[in-house]
Amino acid sequence: MSWLSTSASSSDICAESVDRGDMLGDEKGVNTIHDTGKRSDYLSWEEYFMAVAHLAAQRSKDPCTQVGAVIVNSQKKIVAVGYNGMPNRCSDNELPWIKSSNNPLENKFMYVCHAELNAVLNKNCESLNDSVMYTVLFPCNECAKLIIQTGIREVVFTRDKPNKVEMKAAKRMFDMAGVKYRLFTSKRFVTIDLSNGNTNIVRP
Repeated sequence: MSWLSTSASSSDICAESVDRGDMLGDEKGVNTIHDTGKRSDYLSWEEYFMAVAHLAAQRSKDPCTQVGAVIVNSQKKIVAVGYNGMPNRCSDNELPWIKSSNNPLENKFMYVCHAELNAVLNKNCESLNDSVMYTVLFPCNECAKLIIQTGIREVVFTRDKPNKVEMKAAKRMFDMAGVKYRLFTSKRFVTIDLSNGNTNIVRP
């Protein structure tokens, strides 16, 4: 693998560029940097949107499944972000997060709002028509209904549970409604060190 971004901070990299510019300056002592240019190792739009979805997932308090979802309009603007969690004004310290209780009322499924639902409800625009959703996990049947009703035209996901009946029903509805869906693939991964502000992008 080769690092696309080193552990050096952006200020260090800029300082190195200035030093190179000093050496390349003209005879009058004006610092003209000749060898700088646009980065070639930046994230693609889709990598960026999916990275935001995965970052949003880290806000979830669910110990088993953390899902994030991002909705993007036709101008490549993020208009909504959501992650799975308990409803507003319902304490996530009092409601259950487990999923194996014999008592249905003590299972998380009765209470948790999925990331896709929260993203739709968090939208900062009037309409989601013709937008694209990037989500960590393929939507369930209930979220698929919401996606169809709001006019989202495509769903991009990184993980699927194809044998679950909820996902099979979701795909059936998507196919009927003309909502496209596809698995996101990328050979990169991103690491973020919040302690020092460094971000690394790695690819094979």
